[in-house]
Amino acid sequence: MAVGGLLLAAGAGRRYGMPKALAQVPGDGELMVQHALRTLRDGQCDPIVVVLGAGAGRAPALPGALVVVNKEWRTGMGSSLRAGLAALPPQVDAVVVLLVDTPGITAEAVRRVGAGAKPDTLRVATYGGDGGHPVLLGREHWAGAAELAVGDVGARPYLARHDVETVPCDDVADGTDLDVPRA
Repeated sequence: MAVGGLLLAAGAGRRYGMPKALAQVPGDGELMVQHALRTLRDGQCDPIVVVLGAGAGRAPALPGALVVVNKEWRTGMGSSLRAGLAALPPQVDAVVVLLVDTPGITAEAVRRVGAGAKPDTLRVATYGGDGGHPVLLGREHWAGAAELAVGDVGARPYLARHDVETVPCDDVADGTDLDVPRA
């Protein structure tokens, strides 16, 4: 079974003050988009689709990734999820979805969420019992998730309507998203 990766990195990062894809990982210096791409790659996702939008023209080269520019990024995360799912090749049975602003997610968390995935699999990483990222969508769920991904909402409404397998990742990752720069 082929498990792909989908990195959502199109937002303007209004609260952050710049597109988060182009921001540096705190304490690291690597750009968040490069860090997240490496996390998916090290997490054994192949192929990987990166969805860019705001600041796409300033993004660095992302070797080994299929880059999709979401021209409708201003409408929110939903359009990026739809664009990314549509770009995945037919041999992909499931996809691990990661947000660019979650640099505490590790390759181990990606591997856990993606392990043994099939076209009907639906999983979410948990931290302290609460759902977070990464999320895994088996191919059978893509159309439904895309249909409900409207505005600044991704797969959350779809996940809320289905039985989702939870994968505890507290011990290997930090699921915090960076809404504002860390001091």
